This record gives sequence, C-alpha cells and structure tokens, in this order.
Amino acid sequence: MIKHVVMWKFKDFAAGNLKEENIEIAVEKLLLLKDLVDEIKFLEVGKNINESDAAYELVLITEFENLSDLEQYQIHSEHEKVKDFIGKTAAKRVLVDYEK
Repeated sequence: MIKHVVMWKFKDFAAGNLKEENIEIAVEKLLLLKDLVDEIKFLEVGKNINESDAAYELVLITEFENLSDLEQYQIHSEHEKVKDFIGKTAAKRVLVDYEK
C-alpha cells in the first residue's frame, strides 16, 4: 500500500477569490476525486486548525495499492483539473509518498 500525503499553503487572493474561498473550492474538488479515480483506495481531506505559522492550511491523504496506481492517478484527467486549480491558488506545497 502506498500513502500519498500533500499539504498546501494558499495565496491570500488568487483566481478571483479570497484564500478561504479557494480552500473550500479545493476541498470540494479533492473530495470528488474519490468517486472519479478508480485507483484511489482511500481519500481524506483536512483543513488546518493549528494557528502556528509553520502549519499548512490543507492536507490530502490518499492510499493506493501500488506505485503504478499512484502514477495513474497523477496523470488522470480529473486529477489534472484539480491540480491546475490548486496550482493557481496555492503559494506552497509539500508532499511525501511512502510504503505502508
């Protein structure tokens, strides 16, 4: 099993929206991926509640059977649409993939 974890910090204003609006849109788009991408075995999205400057604002946790499924997810057209939106609205991104 492969875990794929991504965290973002968002721009104060982007794509015509304030930060909080873009975070909500990102949450909605990410949650829809579970039903649109067969390779996803588990998907969870969480908004940060920690006030620390070191904290990121949004996290995505997904699980895949293997690296091949993760690679298929990464090039899936629905994932590309979400990636495009978040790419325009996020200021910073970090990720980790690991075998469970």
